[in-house]
Amino acid sequence: MWSTFFVTDEEGRTVVPGAGGMVPVPAGASQGGLTSLMTGRTTFGGNKRRRTTSMGHMSEAQEGKIKLAFFVAIVGVVLTVLGVGTEFWVELAPSKSFYNNQTCLTAHYGLWKGCTKTLWVTDIDPERLSCGPAELPGESNCTYFKFFTTGENAVMFQKTTQKNLNIAAAMLALFSLFLMVMGAICITMALSKEILFFLKPASFCFILSGVLVLLSLVVFHQSVLALLSSDHTVPLHHELSWSVSCIGCAGAVLIVGGILFVLLALPYSPWQKCLPHNDSGS
Repeated sequence: MWSTFFVTDEEGRTVVPGAGGMVPVPAGASQGGLTSLMTGRTTFGGNKRRRTTSMGHMSEAQEGKIKLAFFVAIVGVVLTVLGVGTEFWVELAPSKSFYNNQTCLTAHYGLWKGCTKTLWVTDIDPERLSCGPAELPGESNCTYFKFFTTGENAVMFQKTTQKNLNIAAAMLALFSLFLMVMGAICITMALSKEILFFLKPASFCFILSGVLVLLSLVVFHQSVLALLSSDHTVPLHHELSWSVSCIGCAGAVLIVGGILFVLLALPYSPWQKCLPHNDSGS
C-alpha cells in the first residue's frame, strides 16, 4: 500500500510521484512519517494526551483513599437521613403530678410531625420530677404538622409553635440532603471516570451540607425556645433527644468528609509539603 506514495528511483533514492514528475524525499522522512502514521503519535494526539493527564488521573492508592473518604461521607448521609426522618428531636413534659396521680402526658416532635404520649406514673423513675421519657410504653398519638399544607401553627400544652422557624429548619435540612446527593454523584463520576477534578465540587457539596445540617439544628432549637416562651401557663421541662444527636454527629462527619476530599484533590501531599523529607547526605 505504501508503494503508492513512496517509490525508489534508479539511484536508490525515495521519491514521491507528483504532477511534475518524481519529487525526492529527504532521508529519514519516509520512515518517520510511516512511524508516526502507524503509531498515531501526531502533534494533535500528543496535545490531547497532555490535556488528559493534566486533569489528574488517579492511581490505585488514590482510589482507595477516595473510597475511604466516601465511606466517611456516607456515614454522615445515613445519620442525616435517620435524624431528619424521625420525630425525636425534642421532648416536652410537664410535672408528673400535673394532671392526676395515675397518668401523665408527654410530647415529642421533629421537623415533620409531633406526637403526644400518655404514660403511667408507676412506670416513671421515682427520682424523675417530669413525665417521661417518651420511650416508655403508653398510648401514643402522632400527627403531621400543618405548616406545609394549610400554614397553621401547632399547639402543644397550650403553647403555640413558630411556623417560620420550623419551616426554615426543615428547608435547610432538605437542601443539605440535596447537596449530599450532588456530592455523591460527583464522587461516583470521579471513581468511574478516574478523574480527580470531580473531588473539588464533591468536597464543596459535603462541607456545605454539613454546615447546613448544623444550622438547621440551631434554627430548630430557636423554634423550641420560642414555643416555650409563647405561654407560661403550663410549666414544661424540655430536653433534646437522640435525633438531635444524630444530626449533630452527621454535620461533623460531613464536614470531615469534605475536608478529606479537599486534601485528596490537592496536586501534592500536604504531609510532604509541611514536613519535607531531609536527605541523609544533607
